[in-house]
Amino acid sequence: MEDLLRSFYFAQFRIICRVSLCFPSTWSCVCWTSEMLKTDMHLYTFFSAIAFLHLAKELERGGSVENLIKSLSVTTNQFTVSSNYYHGLTLSLLNKVLTSVGKCNSPVDRNRSELIELLQRFSIELLTTCRHSEAQKFSTVVTVVTTDFEAMYAYKCGDYHRCLQLSTQNVHVLLNSVKAFNIWIFPEFVQFLDDDIVSMIATTLIVDPECRSWYENVCISQMTLSLYLMTQCQLKLRHSLTSLAQTLDYIDSIEISQRKQKVHLACILDHLTLKLTERKLVTYMTTRNNLSSDTSMTVIADIADIAANSQKNMLHQ
Repeated sequence: MEDLLRSFYFAQFRIICRVSLCFPSTWSCVCWTSEMLKTDMHLYTFFSAIAFLHLAKELERGGSVENLIKSLSVTTNQFTVSSNYYHGLTLSLLNKVLTSVGKCNSPVDRNRSELIELLQRFSIELLTTCRHSEAQKFSTVVTVVTTDFEAMYAYKCGDYHRCLQLSTQNVHVLLNSVKAFNIWIFPEFVQFLDDDIVSMIATTLIVDPECRSWYENVCISQMTLSLYLMTQCQLKLRHSLTSLAQTLDYIDSIEISQRKQKVHLACILDHLTLKLTERKLVTYMTTRNNLSSDTSMTVIADIADIAANSQKNMLHQ
């Protein structure tokens, strides 16, 4: 089962690299979706979610609607073949996406914004469907929580109470697990997070431009993501120092566990995200103020030093 899990990670990695770095042509989308529908419904769902997130990202950057709609229509057409696999909410969102696509042909920014939001919501539904499938397949070798993408979307929408509730629940489930499932940190997912994560990822690319060549360098564990979101929400909602100190204890516990397993040497991005979370908490608890932009830049500068030192450690292994 461990080998199957590694193969599964690698298959997802290949899909997201292909979509993120070089989006498939319309014909390639037809071939990919047709083959995945024959072999693995889960990978087809994952591919569709990444494709929709990629389209949302490109639209948000001002990409041409006409060029993207062709790829969108190819992917959505396959859902009629596999509608029994999805529940009513997913298909309802799909219908809203298709309706919004028609409106988006008119040059109104409101229509574009509506389509972007619907693509993101639809992708989250698909990714949550994937999580339930992953929990069933791999529960014997890894702990999988199924609401991490919902928490990310709540954070994106500014629903910090909902995000905190989901992330706290996930932390409690994952705290004593031997191994947690991973989440990919590519631009398609980063659109749900904040500027500090973007800056941290950019820093790792400056330190090592080739760091994305292997999947362990472009993912973080569900536990690390949950702790980051939990911390951000606590800071934004001005939680007590007692509450923040408890979160800091969780981070210390995870870091001790990672050092024992030497995970921090292989999964640099995960290690850096934990460090970023820890620095945010310590800085806030020291100053008793919200993180200003200057403080955030100081934290990111510290993370740059950690990234450089981590890279040196990797070279000496």
